[in-house]
Amino acid sequence: MGDSVFTCCYVPNPPAAGDDQEPARSRRAPATNMAASTAAAPHISPDKRFLIFFDFDETIVDETSDDMVVQAAPGQTLPAWLKDTYQPGHYNQYMQRVLAYLAEQGVTESQMRAVMEKLPATPGMLTLLQFLRTRPPQDFEVVLLSDANAFFVESWLRRAGARPLFHRILTNPANFNKDGRLVLRPHHTHDCPRCPENMCKQTLLREYVTRRARERGGRPYERVLYVGDGANDFCPATALGPRDVAFPRRDFPMHRLIAEMHEAMPGEFRAVTVPWAGAEEVVQRLRKILAE
Repeated sequence: MGDSVFTCCYVPNPPAAGDDQEPARSRRAPATNMAASTAAAPHISPDKRFLIFFDFDETIVDETSDDMVVQAAPGQTLPAWLKDTYQPGHYNQYMQRVLAYLAEQGVTESQMRAVMEKLPATPGMLTLLQFLRTRPPQDFEVVLLSDANAFFVESWLRRAGARPLFHRILTNPANFNKDGRLVLRPHHTHDCPRCPENMCKQTLLREYVTRRARERGGRPYERVLYVGDGANDFCPATALGPRDVAFPRRDFPMHRLIAEMHEAMPGEFRAVTVPWAGAEEVVQRLRKILAE
């Protein structure tokens, strides 16, 4: 990954006192309490060769979890007045209102968990996750980066038996309060004009890579890989270098935006692009990468 933006110019900064577990802050994002919005991770070996990020909605699961939780509502629908409160760029705030409405209608934690556990995996995804789980421990460091929320993501991963694979989960915090309401909070703030106000995935990707580079003594990963589908997955993919790999789901917004950038600004999108319709195609490419 010698040509990646994450390696050639990195100089480790000494951690501030008492802050050795927090990611270095990018210029885009003000300081935020990552511990409050990041699932705890086990100790990670510093010798991982490849760092691979996954989106969740319509990448790991073949649905949008925020949409599917409505199945737990009375009549499996939301009232028009609530739907009409959505404003572009403020989806996290809209979902806070949706979750408050579900609580008012008596929807319980177990009912929501049941909906999440039934979400279907995208084609071939379970094969891909199993492939990663069976690789030697030094090969892949796996991170989930999602604009869903911690309760939805953790519910599905644990039911699928996939939670141990992920070293870190970066998503919006969500916890049940004493009244049984799922309280959703924004992950952080930032000033990226492309992304919703609660999350810029490029900022989080850069923060994570910077922190891990420090923990690895400045030693880079061979490559950074990104598997996604949505418009908000395009933003982090633009930070990848020419040896890194973007895996956009074929004909989804991430794929279309990459194609548009290639056409409008040739050479600006630097990562190798490997579209996929079934995640077995990602497995095939990973096998080639490992063999290089």
